[in-house]
Order: sequence, then structure tokens, then C-alpha cells
Amino acid sequence: MRCPYCGNADTQVKDSRPAEDNSTIRRRRECSDCAGRFTTFERVQLRELTVIKKSGKRTPFDRDKLTRSIMVALRKRDADPERAERMITGIVRQLESRGEADVSTEVIGRLAMKGLKAIDDVAYVRFASVYRDFREAGDFIKVLDELGGDEE
Repeated sequence: MRCPYCGNADTQVKDSRPAEDNSTIRRRRECSDCAGRFTTFERVQLRELTVIKKSGKRTPFDRDKLTRSIMVALRKRDADPERAERMITGIVRQLESRGEADVSTEVIGRLAMKGLKAIDDVAYVRFASVYRDFREAGDFIKVLDELGGDEE
């Protein structure tokens, strides 16, 4: 692992411990040249995934992009960040265990919506509005009906 401060390739692990739900290892490292300290996280990756976008373009799967979009949906909501991280890890595991290296944005979106629905209804609607590309108020009404929002 290269030092983020000086670029030296010789860094030493000073401490390792499980993080999150034991699916990640947190490592404290120190550079032998500049003595800079930094933290890295190590995850198991079962397979390389390729995302097939609606346009047909193929890009490498980016867990961080999925995390950012889910965290945007959960912003200012009273949701447990650890629960969200477990949900994201679960989505990635489901994608990796499908047996196919190619996955469509539609599959990723459906899994994210399913997970968000279990965590927070407002976050679910926020995510759905982007994922389903809402164009008018009626689109929101349809999603609210799916949630049972028509009970008054």
C-alpha cells in the first residue's frame, strides 16, 4: 500500500481489527519514510462486476457510487448508518453471488430500493424519484401508493 503523503511503497501495518459487520478489516498503517499514519479498509471481493447502463455502456462496478447514492437518499433522515452499510454490503454480496459478472443498473436499483424501503420510506421515495426518473407529481403518487400512502 502506497503512502498517501509521500508515495512510498513501503508501509507497515501497525494495527488490524474487524470493522462494520465483520465484513471489512480496518488497518492502521505507518510509512517507513515519512512516518505518516493512515487507515485502510480491506473487503472481500468475490468477483469483478461490470455495470451495464441503460445506454448500453459498460463500466466497472463502484461500491462507493452505490454508497453515495444511498447516503444521499438517507440524508437528514433518522436512519442508523451501520444498518445502511449492512444493506449496501448485502446488495454487493447479492450481486457477486448471482453467478454473472455483468449486472444492469436496473438490478442494482431494484435491490437498493428494496433495501431502502425496509429502512426508511422517505429515503425510498427519494431514491425512486432519481432511479425511476420522475417527471411529474403523478409519479410520486404512484410510489406513495406502493408504500400504502393512500391510507388517510
